[in-house]
Amino acid sequence: MELAKSNPIKFAFDAVGGRAKAALLLHRTYMAMSKMEKKKVLPRTEYTGETKYAEVLANNSNKKFTAKWLLDAANPSNQSETEKSNV
Repeated sequence: MELAKSNPIKFAFDAVGGRAKAALLLHRTYMAMSKMEKKKVLPRTEYTGETKYAEVLANNSNKKFTAKWLLDAANPSNQSETEKSNV
């Protein structure tokens, strides 16, 4: 569960079958998924209601996590300044 804390996006992608599978599920490119994984957070649009990535990923994770957990764990507001500057 250490990966879930250090990079919740990678944990979620792994839970659905990898970055390529996540890209298919979210109708995004592999490169977009790579960037999201590197940033370790969901995009702003997830918190303004424009996208439902957490819900889609959770629904395809075989109950390894919930959408609420991912929204909380991968919230950009919770990211430290050090993490933000490393992206």
